[in-house]
Amino acid sequence: MTDKEYREHVGISRSQLWPILSQTPLHFKYNNDHPEEKDSPALLFGRAAHKYILEKELFNLDFAVAPECDRRTKAGKETYELFVAESAGKEVITAQDYETIKAMSDAIDEDAYARLFLTGICEEPYFWTDKETGEPLKVRPDCICEYEGRKYIVDYKTTDSCADGAFEHSVRRYGYKFQTGMYREGVFQNTFEDYGFAFVAQEKKAPYACRVYICNEDFMIEGYEQFRKAISLFHWCRVNDCWYGYEGAENALSELLGEGAI
Repeated sequence: MTDKEYREHVGISRSQLWPILSQTPLHFKYNNDHPEEKDSPALLFGRAAHKYILEKELFNLDFAVAPECDRRTKAGKETYELFVAESAGKEVITAQDYETIKAMSDAIDEDAYARLFLTGICEEPYFWTDKETGEPLKVRPDCICEYEGRKYIVDYKTTDSCADGAFEHSVRRYGYKFQTGMYREGVFQNTFEDYGFAFVAQEKKAPYACRVYICNEDFMIEGYEQFRKAISLFHWCRVNDCWYGYEGAENALSELLGEGAI
């Protein structure tokens, strides 16, 4: 399944659902009603890095590297026009970004521990219907690997720093704990096996140092509780057609149903 096919498949993804907790249902509704037409350079770079590091052999099927040429000249224009024609349907990254991605991949290959956790079944999609709410959901783990006799769901993250305490800040800010709960639930509903969870974090600047974080049971339990809260809240908002903002559910319902309704 291609990235495009996965994004278009029925089901709520982790990135779609997270704002309902990190912000408000109003933000969730707006984001889904007004999807970005074009990814930011950072998102494009991240997606390209994931593809190269996890599925290097498939990289050229989805991505093309723009030639370094002066498009102000006739020769440069012809070179670029030929490139555009040959790369139709692919996402385009710069030659500079491509060199950075290759260097990051080399750094992971030199870190046996990090490479072990990123070797296995990569980018496998899982779809399921939540039994409590009936809502369709989907996840696509970066990798499924085995370590010391246990299967792990692994997520690869780029970060500013892997120093003590630095990545933990990203965990809180970007909902990585919530992600742990949702991904484990999705894989369990498809395999009926209990998987562990690990993050492979890599710094975005040379020397592109890596660090592996294996989640403990408390972390994963809290992540599952966050996921249950998020999907239950989404279901309630959808059924009641009440996508409230910062004022909270009680005030939103009072306005929707009239004073004294709750």
